Amino acid sequence: MLVTLLFYGFATILVAAGIGVITARNPVHAALSLVLCFCTSAVIWLLVEAEFLAIVLVLVYVGAVMVLFLFVVMMLDINVEELRRGFTRHAWLGWIVTATVIAEIVGVLVQRRLGLDVTRGATPLPAGYSNATALGTALFTRYAYAIEIAAMLLLVAIIAAISLTLR
Repeated sequence: MLVTLLFYGFATILVAAGIGVITARNPVHAALSLVLCFCTSAVIWLLVEAEFLAIVLVLVYVGAVMVLFLFVVMMLDINVEELRRGFTRHAWLGWIVTATVIAEIVGVLVQRRLGLDVTRGATPLPAGYSNATALGTALFTRYAYAIEIAAMLLLVAIIAAISLTLR
């Protein structure tokens, strides 16, 4: 019961912070709302016992990506008013995405009528199980090449960000 209440509480904060990202007029305020989104998402990962993913979310996204984003926003001095002029031109695409997400949420909420058993939870894990070990084993055996490619792409992105700020 407590986990369910915590989930709904943090989900509400997550949705409010997501709306704050979209509606913030200042890019720095939008970035700070995005940090709150990442932190509450990490707490939700903790509620489903995925500790490693929660820590990675906080370290990578909050610790690195958001610092880089704030650095770029402050260094480039983007003219926000010019970007806001063309906002309504693509509003139809936003409404389509919104309708799709709402349809998916409604589909999840009414799944009990489809005969799916949603009353059972996940099967309990063994006493010595560690999801960090299982994830690490999968990443460094089956997906080792994909990890190396992602590391190279991140290196290229860091070099590009540094070269952009040096101009």
